[in-house]
Amino acid sequence: MYKNQLIVKVITLYPELFPGPLSASVTGRALDKNIWSLEIVDLKQFGKGKHKKVDDKPISGGPGMILMPDVIDEAIVKANSSISGKNKLIICMSPKGIPLNQNIAKDMLQYNEIIVVCGRFEGIDQRVVDKHNMKEISIGDFILTGGELGAMVLLDTVVRLLPGTLGNSESIISESFTDDLLEAPQFTKPIDWNGMKVPEILQTGDHQKILKWKNKTSEQITKKNRPDLFIKYVEKKKKLIKRKELKKF
Repeated sequence: MYKNQLIVKVITLYPELFPGPLSASVTGRALDKNIWSLEIVDLKQFGKGKHKKVDDKPISGGPGMILMPDVIDEAIVKANSSISGKNKLIICMSPKGIPLNQNIAKDMLQYNEIIVVCGRFEGIDQRVVDKHNMKEISIGDFILTGGELGAMVLLDTVVRLLPGTLGNSESIISESFTDDLLEAPQFTKPIDWNGMKVPEILQTGDHQKILKWKNKTSEQITKKNRPDLFIKYVEKKKKLIKRKELKKF
């Protein structure tokens, strides 16, 4: 068994959604191996009054409901009370947060305790976000009915980076986004499937040629599908070349 590397607590109105897909595949096995732990905090426990009210209308008017700051605050305080140590991070899943990417996921490995707050309706009162200095994170430029699916995406991304989660740790090195490039296509047997063949170069066993082919193909795919990433990649490459040239003098 592994020593627990990451403690996760998720605050949600729908605890029945968890662990969901996080209990399957490598993240599920990592949970069983105690590489990480997951505790769900039911936000309804902290609702106000007879009907356990958790939300109210926006002060500024308009449609929808906002999760109340005192309700969220009590849930966070409860989650915090059973977590020792200062190396922790509180996250709020929000469409106005910073976009999740591989670098952000890697940065989270410095924390051994993470609390994830799942928003609902029109979001949560900004004051509680500010009070707890939450890191607001978005998984994309689209709107979901709540933060739960986003939380699962975030946790899947982070947990698979924990040592011991993946069977082959080298898998992480060549994945998409590692060098601001999308991954090259992958193939397996049969070599000839319905008249479509695996590229011959991948069958040569010449690792240098294969690596060169994969890098060139990655560049082409990234340029076509993610021009924003390709621009970053080109700029980084230019800086690296310039640095190497300066070292010659």
